[in-house]
Amino acid sequence: MTRIAIASDHAAYDLKIALAAWLREGGHDVSDLGTHSGASVDYPDYGARLARAIERGEADRGIALCGSGVGISIAVNRSRACRCALVSEPLSARLSREHNDANVIALGARLIGPEMARACIETFLSTEFLGGRHQARVEKLSVTEPA
Repeated sequence: MTRIAIASDHAAYDLKIALAAWLREGGHDVSDLGTHSGASVDYPDYGARLARAIERGEADRGIALCGSGVGISIAVNRSRACRCALVSEPLSARLSREHNDANVIALGARLIGPEMARACIETFLSTEFLGGRHQARVEKLSVTEPA
């Protein structure tokens, strides 16, 4: 069982509800961090909620959703504890884990459907980080000053 935090803005609300239910049916412990309706909200607020859940160790992995996935991924990545990858198909989800040790994925509800979202999440949750030559690169992602 994986502890998963999921958050979205209004554009991805319906997809978030469907994905959270699907993940729970699969035996995962899911924390729904909002939004809790289709009313207009600001995606940075929900990206920050998800990032805090990862920072505090309340979730092992995160799923961030907005219309395009771009805005909420930027919000999540403001936290040094998060490595959020915007993905749109299983290959990018797999590579985000293998090469980048991503602990959060972002999906664009206006760009992909529920089946593709589930395929990305399945891949994200089942793929391990390869380490090795990728480890030093991933460590650089948490450095405050670039080299």
